[in-house]
Amino acid sequence: MSETTEQRNSDEAAVTPEAPETPVTSGTVSRGPFGLVGGVIKTARPRQWVKNVLVFAAPFFAFSKSTDRTGLLLDAIVAFVAFSLVASSVYLINDAIDVEADRAHPTKRNRPIAAGIVPVPVAYGSAVVFFLAGLGVSFFASWQLAIVLGVYEAVQLGYCFGLKHQPVVDLAIVGSGFLMRSIAGGVAGGIALSQWFLLVTAFGSLFMVAGKRYAEIMLFERTGAKIRSSLKKYSASYLRFVWATSAAILIMSYCLWAFEIRQTEHNSVWALISMVPFVVAVLRYAVDVDGGIAGEPEEIALKDRILQVLGATWVVTLFLAFYL
Repeated sequence: MSETTEQRNSDEAAVTPEAPETPVTSGTVSRGPFGLVGGVIKTARPRQWVKNVLVFAAPFFAFSKSTDRTGLLLDAIVAFVAFSLVASSVYLINDAIDVEADRAHPTKRNRPIAAGIVPVPVAYGSAVVFFLAGLGVSFFASWQLAIVLGVYEAVQLGYCFGLKHQPVVDLAIVGSGFLMRSIAGGVAGGIALSQWFLLVTAFGSLFMVAGKRYAEIMLFERTGAKIRSSLKKYSASYLRFVWATSAAILIMSYCLWAFEIRQTEHNSVWALISMVPFVVAVLRYAVDVDGGIAGEPEEIALKDRILQVLGATWVVTLFLAFYL
């Protein structure tokens, strides 16, 4: 290139107006209808559907005594699909409401709505479709499941539209989402839920939620990222207290439940053995919580091979307790 050409390009660059600031995205942004559909699917967060396996918990414990095992399994699958669709509707609404705050976040700014891939009105419309689809699917199991899903949606919408900014209340609401997943699996199959089952689910949920908030606090301290107003009212030490207390009650409740299972299931020693992988798994997850990297529990569940082995071992020991 000649010196004259270089000078001309330099002059043109100097007078070219600066492009307006646009949301930053990672990778290549796909526009058009296919990019829009992909953005909606991504915002629906199918990776987080792993949380919805909790709907299989109650059917698992009732399976050995069920007179219609095929029906129980089908009802659980219906509950999983229905809850996944309804939960995705909440994710869409939440991201649409938080679009401006997400654009100021170091990682959340890459979400499709914050990045401008999915327009906010499209997100709201898609949320309605997901919710109605989930509600329709739920009736294939039972009308009680539809009620649980309706309550879940109402509580989560309250969270999205303001309760997320209320300290402690936000922890309770997010934790209740996990509890309702377990209840959904029970009502779908007409299963009476044990008090110990509900306690384990409730405090296990609070343990994960407190760990998630603790990770957000740690991210704020490391990067100065913008955080929700409720988190500004928490301290790292308080969240440590919450997740440590929840973990202790979780372990105690499960151990008492395991003794009850042993008494009701032919005095099987496997129920007691199941306490070992369960407690070790809780302590293993607590390492991630303590390190401030438990912001996405589903990511840990999908990537931590040791945790997966412990979980599988726990399931096997319970299976032996019920069926051996």
